[in-house]
Amino acid sequence: MRSLIIILFSGALLFTSFSGSAQCKNFAKRVCRLELAPYIHDGNYNAAILTEGEDAELFKTFYAGQEYRIAVCGSEPLSRVEFQVMDVDRTILYTNADNDYKLSWDFKVEATQQLIILVKVHENVDESEMVNSGCVAIMFGLKTD
Repeated sequence: MRSLIIILFSGALLFTSFSGSAQCKNFAKRVCRLELAPYIHDGNYNAAILTEGEDAELFKTFYAGQEYRIAVCGSEPLSRVEFQVMDVDRTILYTNADNDYKLSWDFKVEATQQLIILVKVHENVDESEMVNSGCVAIMFGLKTD
């Protein structure tokens, strides 16, 4: 009987995890992809459920001479979502914290390189003891002439 309960609990936990992941991907498709216009979406949906105070990193190669847009968005009830773009030496090339937490950044790379995109979900500043979680998506667009 005990093993049946453990199996059922594990199955429910696994289903919840997949369900949350699917909802997060749908959020990225429905909401965040719109932030890329007029840039062309690269076809990848990079999204994860994060809790206030957490961060996540994504490594991506950008190609010389191309113009890109990075768009980052977070679902309700998350407070500010900060994103930083760093080179492989972790030198910060851009942070939206310096630009009123703007949700996108347009740039052109001169040389093909791998960059690190770090997203941070800031903690809510109110006195609430409740810690919020939500979907955070990072989307990439390419400018075509």
